[in-house]
Amino acid sequence: MKHLDIKIVRENKDYTGKEVTVCGWVRTARDSKNMAFFELNDGTSLSHIQVVIDKSVLTVDDEALKLGASVKVVGMAVEGRNGANEINATEVTLLGKSPADYPLQKKRHSLEFLRTMPHLRVRTNIFNAVLRVRSVMADSIHTYFQKNNYVYINSPLLTGSDCEGAGETFTVTTIGYSDKYKNSEEYYADDFFGKHASLSVSGQLEGEVAAMAMGKIYTFGPSFRAENSNTPRHVAEFWHVEPEVAFAELPDIIEIAEDMIKYVVKDVLEKCSEEINFFNERIPENNKGLIDKLNNLINNDFAVLDYTDAVELLQKSGKKFQYPVYWGADLQTEHERYITEEVFNKPVFITNYPKDIKSFYMKQNPDGKTVAATDLLVPGVGEIIGCSEREADYDKLLQAMKDRNMNIEEYTDYIDLRKYGSVPHSGFGLGFERILMYVTGMTNIRDVILYPRTVGSIR
Repeated sequence: MKHLDIKIVRENKDYTGKEVTVCGWVRTARDSKNMAFFELNDGTSLSHIQVVIDKSVLTVDDEALKLGASVKVVGMAVEGRNGANEINATEVTLLGKSPADYPLQKKRHSLEFLRTMPHLRVRTNIFNAVLRVRSVMADSIHTYFQKNNYVYINSPLLTGSDCEGAGETFTVTTIGYSDKYKNSEEYYADDFFGKHASLSVSGQLEGEVAAMAMGKIYTFGPSFRAENSNTPRHVAEFWHVEPEVAFAELPDIIEIAEDMIKYVVKDVLEKCSEEINFFNERIPENNKGLIDKLNNLINNDFAVLDYTDAVELLQKSGKKFQYPVYWGADLQTEHERYITEEVFNKPVFITNYPKDIKSFYMKQNPDGKTVAATDLLVPGVGEIIGCSEREADYDKLLQAMKDRNMNIEEYTDYIDLRKYGSVPHSGFGLGFERILMYVTGMTNIRDVILYPRTVGSIR
């Protein structure tokens, strides 16, 4: 049906004094003897538009004033008390009823309660704001890379290899449970691809293939990890931004990562000022200072800290951590947050991790103990980027894979890149939901994605 976006009618003074038609869902309603008021939202704006009904000239179905009901409104746009346009209704048409058991009756619900109804929580202000920021941020990421001459690559979601080499993948099969096979080899030989297949944990390996021809590429799509981590930072299906850059060493890719993060955050601050102000002022409770935090990120250089120095810093901190700190240990969230929030108060790149706790494809440093890798840690979240220079030496890469008892046959294409015109190259993976957490101040990854997939839970 023909109608205008509420955002346009509400904010554009060209519509003041003109008849308009809008559609949306009732978010609040007040009824009195002579007048009725309700606020309508169609998802185009965090703010609602107020509809005014003069009962002496218009009779409205009571069902149209129920929270959650969908309606079409025709009326005159007039300037309201807050300066935004509202509508003096001449016609209100009920499109869809909302019965008394509509669960979003209160103005405010806990995030835990809202997670029980992902199909309805999107109608709340907080998820209205989250999804709009998510949309703008996705566009900003694409714009950044396109402006800088990167080629957008769609990497496959079905794969016969495991990028991380850790085996935490979701198996893809057309057979399902069966007891007619003697072993897994027989089972997979009879399956669709004739071998074991899984959902991709990363588009990196295919991204490197593209970068060896196109120079600068990026992928942006879903990744899947069967990691049994029931934490506020982990979901089984998440969105992944992964650039790969030929002729780039670790310092080059660190510079690119910082530049991209600053560009995206600045763009969101400018385009989603209403949503960011909402997060800053209202929810969650620990979110005060969000705008200052984001401006601090934009206007200051990120810190760079060697892993060995980070371990020493943590050991001398005097803090009692749940997880012990020693050289060779993977840093935990509590360690990452201490470094970013209590020491530097800004994002920090931790560089040169021990090779034994990092992936097989990372370039080995001359010391023989570490790799040219970095994680970007941010206050309030921890790691949001995993980054490295890739191993470009054929023999070193092959040996690293053998040391991990990996199936070399599954990676023949990847290894071949080191035989034919190998070059220094680097890349990173940005967890899209994690940067959303940082920018919005949301503290649980389940609240920045439409339908979170977690251990023991799929809906």
